[in-house]
Amino acid sequence: MATPTEGEPFAEAAGEAVQTAVMSVRLIMAIADAVRRHQQRRNKGDEDDLPPVEQAKEDAKQELKDLLPADVAMALTAGADWPRMAQQLMALKSAGVDLEQLLPRIGEIAVTVRDQVAANESRVAGEGTGTWERMLRETLPAGPVREAILSSPTWPDIAATMARLEERGVDVRKILASAHDEGIGVDRAVAKVMSDGEVPTTSRDALLSWGPLTTGLDIPADLDLGDRVRALRQLSISLEENEGFVQLVRDAMPGRENDANLMVTAKQWPLVAARMAKMESEGKPVADHLAGLMKDTSWEKGPGTSGSRLAHAAAHVLSHPPGEAPAVGRQTVNTAAARSQSTTVGPAKAQAAKGGASAERGVAPHREAAPAAKSGRTR
Repeated sequence: MATPTEGEPFAEAAGEAVQTAVMSVRLIMAIADAVRRHQQRRNKGDEDDLPPVEQAKEDAKQELKDLLPADVAMALTAGADWPRMAQQLMALKSAGVDLEQLLPRIGEIAVTVRDQVAANESRVAGEGTGTWERMLRETLPAGPVREAILSSPTWPDIAATMARLEERGVDVRKILASAHDEGIGVDRAVAKVMSDGEVPTTSRDALLSWGPLTTGLDIPADLDLGDRVRALRQLSISLEENEGFVQLVRDAMPGRENDANLMVTAKQWPLVAARMAKMESEGKPVADHLAGLMKDTSWEKGPGTSGSRLAHAAAHVLSHPPGEAPAVGRQTVNTAAARSQSTTVGPAKAQAAKGGASAERGVAPHREAAPAAKSGRTR
């Protein structure tokens, strides 16, 4: 594609389409680099140094040759951030990523974006950068890619890039879905080089949480409820969103502030917050559901701590239409969860029995309701 000359609207539009396609390439590269860094920090405690700039620029140009569209490659290498991107590209190769597989797929995405922008006569108003964490939660499953994005120091830049793409009429969700698949490939390639290519084993927190608290939610296999900040990040909940959910609970329990505080400081709270976030994204009235906590106060007595009982009670009322949640009653054993923790049936076998797809993405099998326990009678 020729460089547009000033005063030619069609050429200017074409130039903007190429620049927007380059933005999509930068976005995917930034996510891939974030995943590489995250994997190396997780396994080695530190990141590998980036290669020297001048050598990386020369090597990266050779890698791009014939693997990206010529107009996109030219605009990419002419950008002010090309030296840094060249270093990231060669760092991915050094970490074990096959660029001859990765770059053509990125090129396909870039062409789609370029053509989409060129054909779009008017820009669609963007949602604003404050919505991008929620879009991630709605678009990407819980796992290493989503956590790597949100924990990356470049997350604000990634969010700003997504906002600019959205303003130009690009389907950012589609790009994110593609970037997620590439990120999984990067995660596995880097892990393989470091002799850690297997899917992480399911954490104790993920196993113990399996049941009513997690039914229908995306829960990462390595869920860490012992670290509140990390748990919220793993579940794609910002600290600001969390504060809003805490306030909803306090508003729903007037006169019971101490009990509300016990719930939001309980270890299981991030799972309750995740359910509230999912309901908000679906347009459901969270506050109306939480009102059920004051109608059925059977959580005041029972085994475990008050905070834990309240967390389960909150999950119970959030899982039923407002005012229609049945009395909690005596809890029954979740046989599927029990088998997953059995000393005779290992977690790997239990997870494999649940289905291979969840294990492949490193996500615990919480998306479907666990089989109901057979008690010999109906409740």
